[in-house]
Amino acid sequence: MTQTADTPIADLRSQLRGEVVDADAPGYDESRRVWNGAIDRRPLVVARCLDEADVQAAVRFAVEHGLEIAVRGGAHSMSGASVVDDGIVIDLAAMNQVTVDPATRRAVVAGGALLGDVDAATQAHGLAVPAGLVSHTGVAGLTLGGGMGWLTRLGGLTIDNLLSVRVVTADGQVRVASESESPDLFWAVRGGGGNFGVVTEFEFALHEVGPLIHYGLLFWSLDRGLEMLRHVRGVIDTLPDDVNVIVGAISAPPAPFVPEQHRLSPGYATIVVGTGTAESHADVCAALAGGVPPLFEFTTPMPYVELQKMLDDANGWGLHCYDKGCYVTELSDEVVDALTTHVPEKTSPMSIVLLYRLDGAFSRVAEDATAFGGGRSPRFGVFVIGVCPSPELLPAERAWVRATADALRPAAADDGIYVNSMTEFDAVSSVQAAYSPGKYARLVEIKTTYDPDNVFHRNANIVPALP
Repeated sequence: MTQTADTPIADLRSQLRGEVVDADAPGYDESRRVWNGAIDRRPLVVARCLDEADVQAAVRFAVEHGLEIAVRGGAHSMSGASVVDDGIVIDLAAMNQVTVDPATRRAVVAGGALLGDVDAATQAHGLAVPAGLVSHTGVAGLTLGGGMGWLTRLGGLTIDNLLSVRVVTADGQVRVASESESPDLFWAVRGGGGNFGVVTEFEFALHEVGPLIHYGLLFWSLDRGLEMLRHVRGVIDTLPDDVNVIVGAISAPPAPFVPEQHRLSPGYATIVVGTGTAESHADVCAALAGGVPPLFEFTTPMPYVELQKMLDDANGWGLHCYDKGCYVTELSDEVVDALTTHVPEKTSPMSIVLLYRLDGAFSRVAEDATAFGGGRSPRFGVFVIGVCPSPELLPAERAWVRATADALRPAAADDGIYVNSMTEFDAVSSVQAAYSPGKYARLVEIKTTYDPDNVFHRNANIVPALP
């Protein structure tokens, strides 16, 4: 698309209830800022939409004037997909309403809501939707790629709990998509990313969770990584449904419960979250500690909403970030060797590797029920994330991420890639690799139906078929 300096922004202002911010307006720099500090782009205009009609007007305006579109929810896109040079940012941040019906266990969530907005509203009724780990993440971007976190074993991916959406498509029309209405579009938005329009509303099914959960952190030094990982894989293979474990290569937090001599030390950890009985959670923690004694361990009950905020500061705005991910079917010796070889080579203490356990409810969903990028057999989702406080540290950390990901590649599953872990997706072939051939072909067909001109392409782009 071609951008022009004389685009009549005044026309857009007359069509929107919300604020329209251009480079001459106060607050322009703040309006273009995104979570990843490594991203610095200058849009022609930011449309701060107040409602669905504003979104329609902004999409029509962009198409009419040939402007490239970026859609901004929580602005957490690692790749910076939520901002664009010289185009239009459709900002949904003001559309953050959450309505909960505790009788039917349903929540209606506007497209600009953050996970923290949803958690606060649902936990008031002892309910939750499975989602991510950081409360300032946007619901929309997380959901459209899949959505995984503490409750994935209990309730599946975020998309597995999605009942319907409202979508503004490239022609400016609003379409409702569900199992019974536009089922092709509903299938595609559950894992196909932001390829099919601007989702202005999500309806979710909820689960009984909290308000208190059981939390545990067990931490081992770097030199015990090989033994620890080989031990914990056996425990994780036999987890009860009400307990989840995330394995991480992290630095020990500077928290009061961490012995002073170990604070900020690099090492390996298991984070154990139980949504059932205290006994069930304690049994898993004891089993994890029983093989290779950790440097320290800490367990406590805590509110679910606090669990969801626990990683907020470590993932704060303005940090310079880069990541790559894959799936591995098991913590094989090959995977363990790759991790323990490369983890000590990171240069930033903020950089991490996380392994999400994906089984239970995740694996009870049919392989082709959604467009999710990856198979549904039991596995680990691996995230290698370089995090730096300043830009000059990022090149070395980016090289570390790539080297670690390359070392894991021989052991990676060959049935897809989680699109939310893709920082780079410029090549069509890289996006094709995220999906099985059958899923990708179906996504192309649906993309061609709803967005034949590829208006929405600032994503892991599904390119429509040529006329």
